[in-house]
Amino acid sequence: MLRQIEGSRAVAEAVALCRPEVICAYPITPQTHIVEALGFKVKSGTLRPCEFLNVESEFAAMSVAIGASAAGARTYTATASQGLLYMSEAVYNAAGLGLPIVMTVANRAIGAPINIWNDHSDAMSQRDAGWIQLYAETAQEALDLHLQAFRIAEELSVPVMVCMDGFLLTHAYERAEIPIAEQVDMFLPRYQPRQVLDPAQPASIGAMVGPEAFTEVRYLSHARESRALDLIPDVVAEFGKVFGRDSGGLVRGYHLDDAETVIVALGSVLGTIKDTVDELRADGMRIGVLGVTTFRPFPAQAVCDALAIGRPTKRLVVLERAFATGLGGIVSADLRMALAGDRAAALHPPVMSTVVAGLGGRPITRASLRNMLHDAAAGALEPLSFLDLDKDLVQVQLQAGRAG
Repeated sequence: MLRQIEGSRAVAEAVALCRPEVICAYPITPQTHIVEALGFKVKSGTLRPCEFLNVESEFAAMSVAIGASAAGARTYTATASQGLLYMSEAVYNAAGLGLPIVMTVANRAIGAPINIWNDHSDAMSQRDAGWIQLYAETAQEALDLHLQAFRIAEELSVPVMVCMDGFLLTHAYERAEIPIAEQVDMFLPRYQPRQVLDPAQPASIGAMVGPEAFTEVRYLSHARESRALDLIPDVVAEFGKVFGRDSGGLVRGYHLDDAETVIVALGSVLGTIKDTVDELRADGMRIGVLGVTTFRPFPAQAVCDALAIGRPTKRLVVLERAFATGLGGIVSADLRMALAGDRAAALHPPVMSTVVAGLGGRPITRASLRNMLHDAAAGALEPLSFLDLDKDLVQVQLQAGRAG
């Protein structure tokens, strides 16, 4: 059914259709509308059997999710920003225990200073926690990725984080195709947990592991998550057969066949970038876009294969919605590693520039993107730059700091 719907409500509809048995959450902007809608469904009886737990903190939310999943329940939660940081210890534990929890992260900046608007700092801070990370470009894709997330998580027994840009996707109204329950049931099998805590057969989980085995435990976690690179394309193919649309995946290219300049990005900004690229191609610029949907595990081979389609790529511009203070780009670092190995043998090493943009919700406009991409095509873009940075203000503050 095609509906004009808020992004958060679309995600709530998708999660409900997956028939979770336990939902636990603590409200934090901008994910609150998701769990509000799910709470209403549980209270009204339209989502059952399902237990909705109001917890006292985000740490408690993930702790409850761990307990519920370990007991054999299909489990869901959601958070954002400082809430994700607050549950960080338990986030690592969920991955280490191999529990197939699905969590929405409504991406939001991390303070200080306090900021409730969108960037990717929160999810990026947890990129090495052992969770699969999927990034949505649209509300429709956010809905679809949640359906896929439960399937991926349960087949691999690995937790999955679905990242959707706060406000830009969570609170905006878009048209979205809401599937029917029979379609979801066909795509997502009844949950059969790999491990279940059973009082009749007592067992300990999360026990201490010493130096003699800890490396092997971490390696197995890496190997289990890496299997997603083979599974996700198969899940996407089956998703297309059941729902009649192509959504999700590892990476998605746009006008890559003859592109000399390729801009790489994650999330909702891809829509603005594609509009800008259309304008620039109309002016004769050979430019394309590579959207990364699966950020963890990082799809290095898929990235190299996409960039090798036309083989003229000379420049990569990585648009980052977060960055590593004191170093630079986060996604850029992964790309450099991907392009340094044998998998990139079909490519001539492109010149790479990192552009940090949209921090704390600052608008990323087509005009700013056009100017930046013209600089890139002319070879005038610095290795690290900040889009629309107020350099005068920065200089005043730097000078004041030196004077102090």
